[in-house]
Amino acid sequence: MKKYKIQKSPFVVPTNDGKLIQEHWGNSTENPNISIAHMIAPPNWSEPHQTPEFDEFTLIISGKKQFEIDGEVIVLEKGQSIMIEKGARIRYSNPFPEECEYIAICLPAFSMEKVNREDEGVD
Repeated sequence: MKKYKIQKSPFVVPTNDGKLIQEHWGNSTENPNISIAHMIAPPNWSEPHQTPEFDEFTLIISGKKQFEIDGEVIVLEKGQSIMIEKGARIRYSNPFPEECEYIAICLPAFSMEKVNREDEGVD
């Protein structure tokens, strides 16, 4: 029995906001302890605030991404990374004119049940 698995066709998460999410490992591959996703956020993209029940690591490959973490605004650029602990109130966005490509890793794996997204109208 082989001690490795190669991912050649990541799960493309359906979205309606123009964001590309390719989950390489996570709940889609029966790996509930971690998720690893390749993402591309289009210009002027944003998500509602959320308070995840997982730690999230983000590595910026190109472009810039804005993070609102417990009221503080942080912008990361290519080559920079961040770790956000579970329980923080976060809003991810790309208010910039170029797309942002990045890798996200969640421990345990991302799930809609654990992200605790707020309604769009709540701020």
